[in-house]
Amino acid sequence: MAEIVPDPWQAWRRHTAARIALGRVGVATPTDEALRFGLAHAMARDAIHAPLDVAALQAELQAVGWPVLQARSRAADRTEYLRRPDLGRQLHPDDAPRLRAHAQQQREAGQPAPDLCIVVGDGLSSLAVQRHTRALLAALPQHLPAGFTLAPIVVVTQARVAVADEIGELLGAAMSAIFIGERPGLSSPDSLGIYLTHGPRRGRNDAERNCISNVRPEGLRPEAAAFKLAWLMKRALQLGCTGVNLKDESDLEVLEAAPADRALK
Repeated sequence: MAEIVPDPWQAWRRHTAARIALGRVGVATPTDEALRFGLAHAMARDAIHAPLDVAALQAELQAVGWPVLQARSRAADRTEYLRRPDLGRQLHPDDAPRLRAHAQQQREAGQPAPDLCIVVGDGLSSLAVQRHTRALLAALPQHLPAGFTLAPIVVVTQARVAVADEIGELLGAAMSAIFIGERPGLSSPDSLGIYLTHGPRRGRNDAERNCISNVRPEGLRPEAAAFKLAWLMKRALQLGCTGVNLKDESDLEVLEAAPADRALK
């Protein structure tokens, strides 16, 4: 009887969701792998097209003490959003006066200008926003310095990254951070991205932002992402900038804080 040799690729597959070691039947992939590919593709499409449940997200955040405002981009619907990325980067003109009035009320009440405006945008995966926003926000406050001020969270539909520039500018924030659904992959339909911008205003470009990507339990866990975001914000306030002039060295702080015996393991 011929000896059955275990497939060494199977050991690798246990440690990654990447599509490796798929096998073959003749010149084609096995039927079960073709079905898995179809399921992954369908999940990615659904993540892009499924609408964000804004009411549920707002209620969830308000229940744990986060004030929330709602807004939308200039893209009228999902079809226009996908065809016209430029419209997703612009705040709807009906929402700008409301945000400006809120900032004015805060100033008249003697409130300081916020250090940070957090924008939550559906982006290309509402699934990521729905799943991971609360955990990320729950982990963030413990890493913020004393006296750090926050504007209300603004939940934006049909959002692209740059819409946070205008929102941060209207609210008078020193920085804006947008939590946004990233383009889904075949193994990651629910990946959340964070983009931090110092001095938000219309016309900022991507070289002036810092990005934290793949926020999800299987990637960068929300707790780790919150620590990294807080570190970047502190440095951004010290340097007066984000983007290419702000290098993320938060991992060095983690290593320096770790006990020597733990660091060696």
